[in-house]
Amino acid sequence: MYPLGLLPLLQAWIPDYAAVKLSIALPGIILLALLWSLAENQEEDDTTPTALPLSGLSTIWPFFKSRFDFLARGFQLTGRSIFQFNLLQNTVVVVSGESGRNDFFSCRGLDINEGFKVLSGAIPMLPGITSDLQARRIALIHKRLAAAQNSDRLTRLLPQILGDAERVICSWGYPGTIDPFSHMPALLFQTTVRSLSCHEIADDAALVARLRKLYDRLDSSTTPASVLLPWFPSPSMLSKLYASKQVYDIVNGAINARVQSGVSRDDTLQMLVDHGDDKLVIVGFIMGLLVAGARSTGTTASWMTTCLGGHPEWKHKARAEVRALLSDCSAGNVASSSLKEQLAAIPLEAWEDHTPVLDKIIRETLRLAQPHTAMRRNVGPETYINGMRIPSGAYVVYPFSDVHLNSTLYPDPWRFDPDRSDRVAPYEYVGWGGGKTVCLGQRLAKLQLKLIAAMLLLKFDFILVDVNGRTPNPLPRPNWNDTLTCKPPIGSCYLQFQSISEGKIEKDGP
Repeated sequence: MYPLGLLPLLQAWIPDYAAVKLSIALPGIILLALLWSLAENQEEDDTTPTALPLSGLSTIWPFFKSRFDFLARGFQLTGRSIFQFNLLQNTVVVVSGESGRNDFFSCRGLDINEGFKVLSGAIPMLPGITSDLQARRIALIHKRLAAAQNSDRLTRLLPQILGDAERVICSWGYPGTIDPFSHMPALLFQTTVRSLSCHEIADDAALVARLRKLYDRLDSSTTPASVLLPWFPSPSMLSKLYASKQVYDIVNGAINARVQSGVSRDDTLQMLVDHGDDKLVIVGFIMGLLVAGARSTGTTASWMTTCLGGHPEWKHKARAEVRALLSDCSAGNVASSSLKEQLAAIPLEAWEDHTPVLDKIIRETLRLAQPHTAMRRNVGPETYINGMRIPSGAYVVYPFSDVHLNSTLYPDPWRFDPDRSDRVAPYEYVGWGGGKTVCLGQRLAKLQLKLIAAMLLLKFDFILVDVNGRTPNPLPRPNWNDTLTCKPPIGSCYLQFQSISEGKIEKDGP
């Protein structure tokens, strides 16, 4: 339960029905929580996961700021495939290995929403709207997301996504050089806003840019303090609350304008309004899914173009596939000089079912450059993972690096190789999740990635260069400690591009 102190502040921001009771906690409560985190009252036996031999406080910062290295060190220090540690009063069990992975993804008592609520925190903070949601509301949001990705809806979205992509790409100016880890996320944020919100927002480039900055502020405000002590008014928590309120105002304003105008438009907001959904459901759907979709898809797009720029053989294969698609669908005969219209004439079915090269590229990019750690909470009775007891209420995490960077399953795992054989064993690829928790927006995400890749491949030639304009050697490697974007060091790689009609800029790889 949240105390009362910040209630007037929130009531000044959002309606009473969305206000949350918050207050400044007493220092004694903080001290009590810290002492609790250091206490070791749990009875140990042969089924208790080995405890990480580090103090409770020394685990907090590395778990949030260098998670990949921290978890790898944990496995090394304990010498076990499963270990546990404390984040304040929260018990966290880390699992790995084939058996642990299979148990993790198949266990019914492990809840993803409860896991991310405490261990992630990288979402707008509006309880009842984007967090602390009841199961019925979560199920409704999932149902609406499926409707937003049905074939009819995606067919109508095709030219809109391509239109946004063409406008944004042309704004870069060319020939030129871009930072793919800045420009590609901005492009994918625009197309995600178009796909999952409304035209009133998506048509306003300045508003989209402001919205993206607010989500970036939410990222930077996600600190150990704001995640583990959400009731404490730390500077990071206040910054997160303020950014959340501004995002809420933008989305709520668009909803009010649509309802008051009485004008029906073909977008996701209209679908939600037509279903008669509660306003809080509509706000929560748009606020939550914009950040969830744009972050992951933006990261994938950044690394996909980076890998294509550094591997010209795959760039040529992908370009040839898209050209063949145009020819097979007779889209190249569209009486227009617009590349956007030619690509939009390709049927949705062709994009989804007849692009094996692009499918391989996206799959390999997700394996190589999605630094996810799956987070769950055991909301059922105590359970067992690989013979180790998981108490009720404990958190369980599984790092995707355990499988995706496993040299036994994927030889030379840091190498970009879309021709890798598909794995047939359960959960040996979890790029879109696994078990009962898979990415519900993957159909839209794949379509966005393919459309944007197609436009870039047919419009430009591009190569990967370093700050000095040379081919990087070695090629940049994803930073798995960067849990949101996996970025390489700032300034380490760029995409140099020019219009294909202006001549080639091909260079040999390293």
